[in-house]
Amino acid sequence: MAEIISINKINSLCDRLKKQDRVVVLAGGCFDVLHPGHVTFLEKAKKAGDILVVLLESDEKIKTIKGVNRPVHTQSERAKVLSALAPIDYIVKLPYFKKDLEYDRLISKIKPGVIAATSKIKNIRHYRRAAQLAGAKLKFVTKTIGSYSTSSLIGSIAVQ
Repeated sequence: MAEIISINKINSLCDRLKKQDRVVVLAGGCFDVLHPGHVTFLEKAKKAGDILVVLLESDEKIKTIKGVNRPVHTQSERAKVLSALAPIDYIVKLPYFKKDLEYDRLISKIKPGVIAATSKIKNIRHYRRAAQLAGAKLKFVTKTIGSYSTSSLIGSIAVQ
């Protein structure tokens, strides 16, 4: 079972892991309604290194991105569900970051070996910049899996 750790502890944890020559893979997202696409992404992200750390977006950030009826599950509930997935080693519940600069600072402190992404990410410049700042490899671990999308799933339920 993955450990949910505070944003204050992630830096020292990653420093310790790097001293043990472990490759830290960083993945992030909302993971609001978990679906097979999420699971496949996380499985493939784990294979890109030794330790998989998931940065979990705040409820407020999801409302900003996805709309007022989201998230379906609170950040704590999403963290609990993710913690049961075998590929994940650590989960960090993020505070509400308003600017990319806040993400950049965090990722620069964590200094992962790999930042995992899908090939269909919307803000590729952000990922490339973060990887460069942290000295990490940006690795596209999977394409978007089928037609899985939390927003689409919620929309299809609402129609029924």
